[in-house]
Amino acid sequence: MRQAWRCSGLRWSGDGPVLVWGGGRGSPLVWGKRVVFGVVDGGVRTCVGARGHACPVRAVVSGRSTGARCEECARLDRAHSVAADTMADDPRPYHVYLAWFGPGMVKVGITAVERGSARLLEQGAVTFSWLGQGPLMAARRAEELLRAALKVPDRIPYADKRAVRAALPGSPGERVAEIRELHARVGRLDAWPESLRRAPFEPVDHTDVFGLVGLPAAEGVVSELVGGGVVSGELVAAAGPDLHLATERGVVVLDTRLMTGWELTAAGGDRLTVPVRELGGRDVQGGLF
Repeated sequence: MRQAWRCSGLRWSGDGPVLVWGGGRGSPLVWGKRVVFGVVDGGVRTCVGARGHACPVRAVVSGRSTGARCEECARLDRAHSVAADTMADDPRPYHVYLAWFGPGMVKVGITAVERGSARLLEQGAVTFSWLGQGPLMAARRAEELLRAALKVPDRIPYADKRAVRAALPGSPGERVAEIRELHARVGRLDAWPESLRRAPFEPVDHTDVFGLVGLPAAEGVVSELVGGGVVSGELVAAAGPDLHLATERGVVVLDTRLMTGWELTAAGGDRLTVPVRELGGRDVQGGLF
């Protein structure tokens, strides 16, 4: 019987993207590397639990869920998250940032200072700049100020990010223009929280880190994994949780969050046999049945 592994997701290190497996083992990814794995035949996807604890009932979850959690574990996980505003007493300092994902796609967000730029890599931010640093609730107020005064959202759908990665402006100056202008406008706001220290405009560009230069347009996106299915492709880029894989049907994007909760195993072959959704269209089975 072949050994099976459970994937914990994609993590970003100083050296690039790493697939993390149960037990903490990591598989560093480099451009040109062939990514090949199979889903255990007859297997089902089970809840990954919450806050480091296993799901008590090992609930079966949808193959299309990016969270891979049952309703109860999802509730517990969110109840202890900064995003849910349930940690008002968190003593750690926080950064407020502006992130750019493509033309017209700028968001505001916060991240713990101790995490550095990891959150921006995880979100697939092409460029970003810090706005300020201070206590959590002051960072939250600044985030709300930008949403209310400047109509800057705090979320950009992943589908929108993926759709523009192969057609980004070619020069760094063009890629930072929108956040440069917004950063200046933020500097003129009067209601900025006093306990939040402003940061100068110092843009960071992840284009090379993600491998986006010359990236071919994606033909489709993996919609879910299925028992007995195989993913096989050459890594041409990675951004946020997404792997851009060159396959027999063109470049296909795999959201690695779909890998969690499955038992995965080594596989042979060079064909993608999991369902793929054509960009802007229908699901294609991919030859499994």
